[in-house]
Amino acid sequence: MGPRVRRSSDLAWPHSPGLRWPSDALHSQFMMTIRISLLKPAWLITALGLSLWTASAQEQSSETETPAAKSAPVGPPNTSRDLYESIVEIECASLVPDYQQPWNGGRETGGTGTGFMIAPNKFVTNAHVVADNTRLLIKKYGDPEKYAAKLLHIAHDCDLAILECSDPIPFADAKPLDIGDIPKLESTVTVIGYPLGGRRLSTTRGVVSRIDFQPYSHSGADLHLAIQIDAAINPGNSGGPVLQEGKVVGVAFQGISGAVAQNVGYMIPTPVLRRFLQDIEDGQYDRYVDLAIGDFDLINPAQRLALGLEPDSSVGTLVASVSNSGSCDGMLEEGDVLLSIDGREIASNGYVEVDGEFVNMNEIVERRFKGDKVDMKILRDGQPKSVEIELKPFDPYLIQANTYDKRPRYATFAGLTFQPLDRNLMAAHNIESMAARYLYTFYVQDELFDERPEIVVLTSILPDAINSNFGGFQHSVVDKINDQKIKNLQDLYDALHPAEVPEFYVIEFFGKGLPIVVESARVEAADKRIRATYEVGLDSYLGSAEDDVPVIFN
Repeated sequence: MGPRVRRSSDLAWPHSPGLRWPSDALHSQFMMTIRISLLKPAWLITALGLSLWTASAQEQSSETETPAAKSAPVGPPNTSRDLYESIVEIECASLVPDYQQPWNGGRETGGTGTGFMIAPNKFVTNAHVVADNTRLLIKKYGDPEKYAAKLLHIAHDCDLAILECSDPIPFADAKPLDIGDIPKLESTVTVIGYPLGGRRLSTTRGVVSRIDFQPYSHSGADLHLAIQIDAAINPGNSGGPVLQEGKVVGVAFQGISGAVAQNVGYMIPTPVLRRFLQDIEDGQYDRYVDLAIGDFDLINPAQRLALGLEPDSSVGTLVASVSNSGSCDGMLEEGDVLLSIDGREIASNGYVEVDGEFVNMNEIVERRFKGDKVDMKILRDGQPKSVEIELKPFDPYLIQANTYDKRPRYATFAGLTFQPLDRNLMAAHNIESMAARYLYTFYVQDELFDERPEIVVLTSILPDAINSNFGGFQHSVVDKINDQKIKNLQDLYDALHPAEVPEFYVIEFFGKGLPIVVESARVEAADKRIRATYEVGLDSYLGSAEDDVPVIFN
């Protein structure tokens, strides 16, 4: 996964992708059930909003099919034909996990997107184009054949992936595209891809209108540098190159609903792409690192004076919180004033100047890797001080990120289904329990991960005589079983399968006065009966070596 539901200036609040959508042509049902955050205000993303966005995309795409109106010439060093042969259409068949009945295989779906050659027989695309894939096919410009492809690397935190064609011969003459720099504001760029509305390659042209940190909707929990353009980026454009003077200056990946705005698209800029490519050079993706702090703008002159800063100065932002187990734990303190990072002054709003643009100071960290160090100048109790911070990922935020390419973990017992809480689970079960929502929403802010590396929820009850009248406990958070504290799913499984079987299993829940009590002598027969009645294959799946097993913090 990727960095942060906790970027510095937003540490205290769970992120929401807002109105931004991955722009692949995934089925709308999949989009609504898997990709939508149930914690967003209702007006942000609804089925109505999705249909409006899709309708707008169709209109825009049909416009792009008129070459005279929208076709953008692509300049040197490559000819248009060279460029087009390096851009591929990607078909993805996928299997969406079933979080409501996790013992089931899942639901088949699929979609299309775009990719482009970045090295011989290596193609960049968006992670959301190929997530949960069971089969990948790529199609070359001007070639009716479709070729099998395989996924080499995927980064859900920055929505990028690398594919390889199983047969490199069809692409032997294709030329990898060169990577350029961040385009300037008001400069013109060209988006090339295979959006809905037609089967042929489409080009649209637009102007760079904003360069800023934005939510990446694929993970639902990450912010990175993104570039806003007014070129149409529609379903199917995802993963396609955005070009300027024949070089890639971005990767198309998301847009804003037509119900709210028109012709607002986003591309992943080249610093994010370059970092991804550098990260996978050793054969694996290590994810983004994070400062894991919260900061507060120092605009008020009286406040600045009280902290020992010049009231008329525009330098310095306040450290509002420092997360346990994060990069800055033990190095920074609440109340410190950040003055500079790696020699770049930090403005009172937390911004620094990078490549001639003012961006969030996290852009300095964005370009670093696990184990790298940054130097920070700070003011503590009115005294200047220098600190060196070793960077690392911050894992607790993953509870609020969408999960892909993994089988849901669960345990069943006497018809009770227990699962670890995360964003996918909240959406699938529409969990409204106040206790569960509190633990989910404030998991990082209140550092609940210290006590509960996983939050285990009773998600569903398969009705049977052994669990009658237990319905009021559905969506409750497990606290203890026979006085044993439950910190993760493995703890729960072990407590329900002890070496010495107790007479009763007493299951206590967070915030509830009464427990569930199950007579142990009835469990074995009930489990067999329930599994046969409801066609439950395995009674549990706790994870495998391939999964990201629960991280024990501290």
